[in-house]
Amino acid sequence: MRQRYMNSPMMYAFGMLAMMIPSQAFSTFYSYYYVDKLGLGLGLATLARTIFLIWDAVNQPLFGYWSDRTKTKYGRRRPWLFGAIPLFMLTFIMVFSPPKDLSEMGLFTWFLIALVLYEAVATVIWVNYGALFPELFKGDRLRTKASAVQQGFQIVALLIGTALTPLLFDSMGFSNMSIIYALVFAIFMLLCLRFIKEDEEASRTPQFGFKEAFKQTLKNKTFWLVNFANSFAQTVNGLLSATLPFYAKYVLGIPDNQHTILLASVFVSVIPLVGAWYWLLRKMDPVKGWRLSFFTYALSVIPLWFGTNLATGIIAGVLVGFGLAGFLVSPPMVNSSIIDQDFAKTGSRREGIYTAVSGFIIRSSGLISALAFLIVGIFFGYKSGDNPGPNPEATFRYLISVVPFGLLVISIIISFFVRIERKPADES
Repeated sequence: MRQRYMNSPMMYAFGMLAMMIPSQAFSTFYSYYYVDKLGLGLGLATLARTIFLIWDAVNQPLFGYWSDRTKTKYGRRRPWLFGAIPLFMLTFIMVFSPPKDLSEMGLFTWFLIALVLYEAVATVIWVNYGALFPELFKGDRLRTKASAVQQGFQIVALLIGTALTPLLFDSMGFSNMSIIYALVFAIFMLLCLRFIKEDEEASRTPQFGFKEAFKQTLKNKTFWLVNFANSFAQTVNGLLSATLPFYAKYVLGIPDNQHTILLASVFVSVIPLVGAWYWLLRKMDPVKGWRLSFFTYALSVIPLWFGTNLATGIIAGVLVGFGLAGFLVSPPMVNSSIIDQDFAKTGSRREGIYTAVSGFIIRSSGLISALAFLIVGIFFGYKSGDNPGPNPEATFRYLISVVPFGLLVISIIISFFVRIERKPADES
């Protein structure tokens, strides 16, 4: 049975399930927890995120470079993933377990340290897990299938991490919630790694030195265009996740015990819609399908502006789910094509560096999201849960609809400059 599932899309996707459950709980509720529940000022929360991104700019490319050059009998990526599992568990718990009765500066210091440690370990996992995708799955059709399965698992994780989390922290507190999610992460990641075998040939390809490796990567114009477009769309993912609890409270005016219903409406709808996007994209040129997903996503955020209660919020959530599903499925296909094109040109497989640099560009969306949150908050006078200002409803209408639409328009414009030459082998 193990051989049957070795390197299968389903077993690989368990890694996505493992990472996304705690990651989604983190991205959706860390701002809400620190700003609205613990009273950390929005300016200090944004400062912590900015400091982390400077650190991330250094460590993420390095982890990718070291991963590409790792050579062991267990592979290049798996040793990194095994080693990061216990560290990820500890740092995730740390984020949601600050000591009691801290001053605001003490809370900021804890938040900053926990954020830096957590994100650094998460980087190791995302870089090495993502680098396996183009190596394990070859050809557009297999990659489309693997991406669809992976994103189906991701949506289940998004649903758990978003909709179940409020029930858990309401009943047992944020710290105990984080312990449960850390254990779930370890179980699913170990299951994934048991059924992953790396391509030995890939590890034997020649590797550039540090300077040349990054030079070849950074001068790839197509790579930059694709990932800048993805970063603006990823900002929308982050904004939606981070803003939904505020949107439910201040715009829809629903009680905390109904937040789960709203959050579930978005992510439950995405599960079957991933299948619809797989059917649509499997016969399309990857770039055209990717561009179409931006158009759809931009249109889908508009109904969120018109939400007034739980019912209209659910309808808007289902509609935005269709746009979200398309963006989840299409980027891995485009990025894998870029890596294949680079290998054909240079003779060196550098999935780690490409995944790391791509990851840094995409993760910079966190700064864009934080800045958007800060600017809109300042404009409308929102500071924290203790001081929401005169018009918190307008604050979060703009953050969940107008700002995302503008960001996706930028993604669409950039996507028209992307060209990837396809070879007959890519159709396999």
